[in-house]
Amino acid sequence: MQESVEKICILDGGLTRVEDGSIYSPGVSVGVPATLSCNAYLIRHKAKWLLWDTGTPDAFYAHPGGKIVADGMRAIVVRTIAAQFEMIGLSPDDVDIIMFWHAHYDHVGNSRLFRNAKWFVQQHEYEAMFGTQTDSFGYLPEFYSAMRDNEVELLQGDCDLFDDGAIRLIHTPGLTPGHCSLFVRLPRTGPVILGGDVAHNCLDLQYRRVPSFSTDREASVASMRKIEELARKEGARIWINHDTMQSATLPHAPAWIY
Repeated sequence: MQESVEKICILDGGLTRVEDGSIYSPGVSVGVPATLSCNAYLIRHKAKWLLWDTGTPDAFYAHPGGKIVADGMRAIVVRTIAAQFEMIGLSPDDVDIIMFWHAHYDHVGNSRLFRNAKWFVQQHEYEAMFGTQTDSFGYLPEFYSAMRDNEVELLQGDCDLFDDGAIRLIHTPGLTPGHCSLFVRLPRTGPVILGGDVAHNCLDLQYRRVPSFSTDREASVASMRKIEELARKEGARIWINHDTMQSATLPHAPAWIY
């Protein structure tokens, strides 16, 4: 019998605002401003804390109107990750395992807070993060360079993290070489797939819209098919990280989801 995690807490990882939403959905919403949610997910399983993503840098909280980070993207922090950890009675030092969908600023922005965590990462993503072409992937090493000091385990492809079916890392390349999604089995809610940036909203997933800055369009489309097939097989819901409307329907910290 496959096991379930104990619980999950969704942390507010900030917002990204752009003036032209078509960069995420080519041919749609041309010239129309868009706001994207970003979340981090704290998971309790087998007496360990696993953090999936770290959100937009907490330092941006000092800029109430947001801060332009790259390509006209305005990053906004309303609640810091550190404050949300305090709200639920934990410290970043309590986190045992850390993982990211990929290494863009809104996912790795607070990685330096989690000094004690073991980092699981796709080898392709790790090589892209610390290679000589970070600009071509849209990476900003100043937000994740401290991760070199963490214990690291390099992965290749899908992985059942605890060998019990509760948490499965799903390799979904396309946006970046080592982009991943996460399958999580909850005791009451049932299985969910944290889709990440495999698509930027539910309609993009449905219509196979690939953002203009994807590193591999064909791989992106294949990854969309992959998580939809997994969702059908497992009866899982797909949570799209940047879908602001969907995110608003989900309880966030200090609430727990079981």
